[in-house]
Amino acid sequence: MKRVESSPDDYIASQTPDIRAVLEELHALIKKALPNQDCCLWEGVFWGGSEQRIIGYGDYSYQRSDKTQVEWFIIGLARQKNYFSVYVNAVESKCYLAELYGPQLGKVKTGKSSISFRSLSDVNLSVLSEMIEHAGKIMAVQHES
Repeated sequence: MKRVESSPDDYIASQTPDIRAVLEELHALIKKALPNQDCCLWEGVFWGGSEQRIIGYGDYSYQRSDKTQVEWFIIGLARQKNYFSVYVNAVESKCYLAELYGPQLGKVKTGKSSISFRSLSDVNLSVLSEMIEHAGKIMAVQHES
């Protein structure tokens, strides 16, 4: 995946009204939780081999085991075929925040760094916001180190 010049706002505006409403609410929630982080659109082939568009908030870099330096986002927001996903690329005490907060998030499916759900009513948005703020603080501390 790579950053593209397309605007996240244009991407959101291009969605059907029902999808757009959910993305707008999540976009606002994430921007409020990470007020000092820029956002941009990422496009390309994602982990599972599928073509994706993800709105990335904040950025950080890390080195993979093969010594390749990778640029990535702290929080990602995506619309999948049948659900929405929020990616939280932050770790505390060797555990991804998505796993730590998962039981409090509501009717969601969690992976190492992903939270997936079909509708906003399935998610505890205050817990989601708290987790995103937490991720921002963790990544700020790691960036300063």
